[in-house]
Amino acid sequence: MVASTGRVSEGEHLKALGAAEVIDRQVLAAPGKPIGKERWAGVIDTVGSHTLANACATTKYRGAVAACGLAGGMDFPATVAPFILRGVTLYGIDSVMAPLAVRHEAWARLGQDLDIVRLERITCEIGLSEAIEVAAQLLDGKVRGRVVVDVQGGRSPS
Repeated sequence: MVASTGRVSEGEHLKALGAAEVIDRQVLAAPGKPIGKERWAGVIDTVGSHTLANACATTKYRGAVAACGLAGGMDFPATVAPFILRGVTLYGIDSVMAPLAVRHEAWARLGQDLDIVRLERITCEIGLSEAIEVAAQLLDGKVRGRVVVDVQGGRSPS
């Protein structure tokens, strides 16, 4: 598994979570070619825009790309070349309008398959009173992983 990040200094942390290799996100974020050297059997893209286009362009024959985010933009500056020439499949992941039964199935799989220790490494819980301070840190790129805001209480022990 390869992880892409804007903070390459977090490479060891990402490797501890399971990445075999860490690349700078700029490798994928710049405009690329319509089709490139085959690299990925599968991709989970949370960025969109050029990153998604480059992921599709470098996915191996009959590989799959799951798009589930738009952090880099809603545009898709790509061609149909990877889809026609390599049979790449692009899956859009809809978490907002997914039927309740699908959500229950997904949560059950997460409960069964997710490594709780790894989840704990990337999750921090804070109280509502800390949200503004942590939001500023998040915008400054100083927060690692995900932050859960407990609207009832305070910071949980880490």
